[in-house]
Amino acid sequence: MKKLSSIMMIAFAVFAFAACKNKAKDSTASADSANVTKDTSHNAAATGGIAVDKDDAKFVTTAANDGMAEVDAGKMAQDKAVSPRVKSFAAMMVADHTKAGDELAAIAKTKNITLPATPNDDAQKMAADMAKKSGKDFDKAYVSMMVDGHKDAVKLFTDASQNCKDPDLKAFAIKTLPTLKMHLDSIMAIKKSMK
Repeated sequence: MKKLSSIMMIAFAVFAFAACKNKAKDSTASADSANVTKDTSHNAAATGGIAVDKDDAKFVTTAANDGMAEVDAGKMAQDKAVSPRVKSFAAMMVADHTKAGDELAAIAKTKNITLPATPNDDAQKMAADMAKKSGKDFDKAYVSMMVDGHKDAVKLFTDASQNCKDPDLKAFAIKTLPTLKMHLDSIMAIKKSMK
């Protein structure tokens, strides 16, 4: 009986270890991990490394994640929002963030930077929470999320426009920042009109 008990405990331990090991990281964390392990020395991209430093790579993965989340939320708002202004803003989010995401992906490819395949767990949880809302409650939640998200995006891109070491990424941040500021101004105006 002791032998059977010991075998069951070992089997349980192996199962528990395997379950922990197989717990999936979110896509953004996986991309960050992949980029951290890549060589960043001169001409590293030619040998499978990345051609930028770790801070520039982190900017790219964060911007890509946030942009995908904006597009997903915008698509949801185009379907669920009741306010024509919110629907129009959502359409602008889908168009502008898809365009910026495509530009960023092209730069990332030339630098051999791994991008997240999907928005991170936090963004997916926010989307799931928003999907449960409807009517004006949805509009308010979406607008609030867009205000917070664009404040963060303006901060991220302002920092990148000043501190990115890679000239292509710095130029991308400088080029994209005015659009993000315009998005923030637009969503703030929508928020004020909802009160």
